[in-house]
Amino acid sequence: MPEKAQLGFKSFIGMYAGEHTAGTELMIGPLFVLAGVAAFDVVVGLLIGNLLAVLSWLLLTAPIATRVRLTLYCHLEKIAGRYTVILYNLANGLAFCFLAGAMITVSATAVGVWFGFPLPTLADLLPNSLGWVLSVIGVGIVITLVAAYGYRFVSWFANIAAPWMVLMFLGFGIVSLKWFIDATGAEASSASDLWMLAETAIWTGVEVPGQPSFSIWHVIFFAWFANMAMHVGMADLTILRFARKSWYSIGSAAGMYVGHFMAWLSASMLFAFQMYEAGLTSDAAVIAASEAGQIPNPLPGPLADQALGVAGLICVIIAGWTTANPTIYRAGLAFQAIIPSVSRFKVTIGTGLLTTFVALFPGVAMQLLGFVALYGLLLMPIGAVIFIDYWVLPRLGLKSFYAEHAGHKFTVPVIGTWLITLVICLFMAKFAGIEIFFVALPGWFIAAALFIVLSFITQRQRTEQGVRSSAKAGRSTGMASSVSTQEST
Repeated sequence: MPEKAQLGFKSFIGMYAGEHTAGTELMIGPLFVLAGVAAFDVVVGLLIGNLLAVLSWLLLTAPIATRVRLTLYCHLEKIAGRYTVILYNLANGLAFCFLAGAMITVSATAVGVWFGFPLPTLADLLPNSLGWVLSVIGVGIVITLVAAYGYRFVSWFANIAAPWMVLMFLGFGIVSLKWFIDATGAEASSASDLWMLAETAIWTGVEVPGQPSFSIWHVIFFAWFANMAMHVGMADLTILRFARKSWYSIGSAAGMYVGHFMAWLSASMLFAFQMYEAGLTSDAAVIAASEAGQIPNPLPGPLADQALGVAGLICVIIAGWTTANPTIYRAGLAFQAIIPSVSRFKVTIGTGLLTTFVALFPGVAMQLLGFVALYGLLLMPIGAVIFIDYWVLPRLGLKSFYAEHAGHKFTVPVIGTWLITLVICLFMAKFAGIEIFFVALPGWFIAAALFIVLSFITQRQRTEQGVRSSAKAGRSTGMASSVSTQEST
């Protein structure tokens, strides 16, 4: 990474604000309401969870990124070997494609409102109209071309769009708050009045059957681990290697507190008002509406159109672009690491086409909360491996970048840590009654311990083999010298 390629603090504020103040916030916010979250739980939970996310970027990812300055994939290859990285890149790239596909889906809902074709419902898994297919393809092509031109272009695009989008999401919150005040006749002369309105009309804790049930702990862990793959999982080594200083990673706070706090709350207020208008303010009413299939659809396009009209629709479209762009860029890098002979531009184009295909299926976006948790869990063990390899193994007298040092294309410590950790975590989620939102935290420590133990066993065996080989070679040399001496005599 040459010094001239490094970027300043402003680039990371814009990138993180643009990526995380996005169309998907208009999907995640309503899903909080469907999960029956209460006012205190969602507000305080998001404050705490987003702080933990920023600290994860600052303390885990950025120090390694700015010291080593490698993409995630190059860094991991030095630790795990080529064959392990191929498997990881495949899983990582596919996960990125599904995530970016959900973002294209979000933008397409705005196009659907504009042109008036049928939009998917909460229960739809497959495309439901030709208009939907054409809108997804159109949005996907534009996003793919932006991502294909590289990170500088992605960052420039985000910096242009981010300030305007922030104002639009703030507008969503202000408009929806006014709707609630007008509909309920509530007083709004003080902060306590607004808090009472939030508790009694907006985030009431009423749960929708078939949806997750969220407490404050769910909100904290979801906000913290919504981007687990990026910080705890170390995927943003690829992005933060451009930072001149590691503290530039606090730019992630622009994404967390503007996007994952203000935008999530604003979006949830929009959908909460739809629930309020439909009379779905009690458990009995929600159960009856659910059985009749009358729960409102949490689609970003219609929500934004209802609040701010054409400006809202434009915001949803552009917000989807600014999020999907860096995600497709990351996925392209993952796939290029598998086929390095093909240019990054061509690989990114192919990645964008795959992502567009995924976006055709709205069920991916409708199950976004669960998918985000599973995605972070899938890549979390690799983040623990990278952290331990850089900071801990040298202090234990073990080799960092072991695969590069030993000339191996496959290493048991990494693949063993990854697979065993996932099996343990999925077992906890399936049979131990621990929800998927919570298993990643103990999973990280399990992965760290496994990697230390497996690295110690592997490297000690190699050392012992080397000692035996050296001793054998020494004995052979001694015997040869003895024979030579006797012959001379």
